[in-house]
Amino acid sequence: MTPISIIIPCYNGAATLARALQSCLIQPEAAQIIVVDDGSTDASAELVAYCGTLDERVGLLRMPVNGGAARARNWGAMHASHGLLAFLDADDEYLPGALAAASTFLAQNPREVSVRLDVDYTDFPADIIGHADFGKHAATLSNTVPSSLIIRRAVYAALGGFPMDEAFRRIGGEDGAFSWALREIFGNRRLDDVKRVRMHYHSGIHAERYFRIALGMRKPDPVDLNDAFRFSRQFLETARAGIEQLRTASVAAEAAASALPNHAA
Repeated sequence: MTPISIIIPCYNGAATLARALQSCLIQPEAAQIIVVDDGSTDASAELVAYCGTLDERVGLLRMPVNGGAARARNWGAMHASHGLLAFLDADDEYLPGALAAASTFLAQNPREVSVRLDVDYTDFPADIIGHADFGKHAATLSNTVPSSLIIRRAVYAALGGFPMDEAFRRIGGEDGAFSWALREIFGNRRLDDVKRVRMHYHSGIHAERYFRIALGMRKPDPVDLNDAFRFSRQFLETARAGIEQLRTASVAAEAAASALPNHAA
């Protein structure tokens, strides 16, 4: 069993946070659960503090002001103690055995840097889930949403974490940018045999906007679309350059080590 650090960004999520935490606590691989309170004005922080008295795996970090989910995730990841990171939104939940499946996959496939879990979209509007193309776009979204991701911490750091551009705070899509970079550089494998993450519908959820645009029910704002693509491409190129620098440095270090005199007896 490989221990996993779970990061939960939370902004006024008290209504659903207990459910999210409970879904983490039943996962034996959940060795650390970091809730990053992103300037909430409800009882989120107090709820986490109370849960921490019941289970020492639960910890609280507090952002001084609301900075957005990407910034909260990145801050939480900096405090992670384990080599695998998982990201769960405060209104989502893991299903039993979710992290065991991810941990087993990564242990059996050491060259894979991450794995995605398949998402169950619960209580979404009937016109969305009843659409003939819903399954195709649900799979695409499952390859993107943070709650589906388990990733090796070193690779997450090398990619630079989730992009924190202000444009993404306005239009969303920082998870899509991260997913694009991950897929292009390392691949983005997903376990699609069983649903292992549950996303609950609520009014205003970003996933609904994605589905309505993808299914042709709503037209995207062309300015937002252009900004999303431009900043995502910028993140991809920055991540790609950073990974290439690390690879070059690794090759140079190996060459230098091989050139050292062998003093073995």
